[in-house]
Amino acid sequence: MEDAALLDAVRAGDPDAYGTLWERHSDAARGLARTLVRDPADVEDLVAETFAKVLAKLRAGQGPQLAFRAYLSTTLRHVCYHRHRRDRRLQFTDDLTRYDVSEPFPDPTLAALEQSYAARAFRKLPARWREVLWRTEVEGNTPSQVAPLLGLTPNAAAVLAHRAREGLRQGYLREHLAGATSADCRWTSDRLGGYLRARLSARERTKVGHHLARCRQCALRVGELSEVNGGRCRVRMRHARA
Repeated sequence: MEDAALLDAVRAGDPDAYGTLWERHSDAARGLARTLVRDPADVEDLVAETFAKVLAKLRAGQGPQLAFRAYLSTTLRHVCYHRHRRDRRLQFTDDLTRYDVSEPFPDPTLAALEQSYAARAFRKLPARWREVLWRTEVEGNTPSQVAPLLGLTPNAAAVLAHRAREGLRQGYLREHLAGATSADCRWTSDRLGGYLRARLSARERTKVGHHLARCRQCALRVGELSEVNGGRCRVRMRHARA
């Protein structure tokens, strides 16, 4: 099957079609990633994040129509560039406790619901992100302790843990967004986590803002997610593997 037909199948909801695209183009993506980053572990993370971003575009009815590999390569370069800018602002540390200030859930029903959100978000992360989160957040290891197990330097493990935590937070927020009906609402809902956490491009942020100004349903979702993002219902990693 040609790439164009596979892209149409992905937009129609066929996950196996995207698996075929992965098999065809992931080696080429790794080759390009190796020219952009030095750490072999970063290559896999960069490729995984790129494929995830392209999949999100396709599910939103956007993305490439024909030249999938060219689109993938351009996306990979953009992801690498934004990662580099973000990582320059990171403060490397083995102490992650200050990022995990949380309160227990007083309502058992709410707790069960929040745990299911966390579990679904956790399962959708790349395997390497799940591993570093499990080893640091559940087993209580520091990035320095985890680094040899992952074949990374301590700084690289700290960066990986930071990215994984951010990915989990955004995925956790997206799990609160079930029920969007129109294509515009689905597109916006898929980006509200990034919107609240200031992780969108300027163009996407403007588009989300315009939609929220005219859509009361999505504006209400923002209010709900603001409470979740603000810390009232924080993700508990020990529940995410359920």
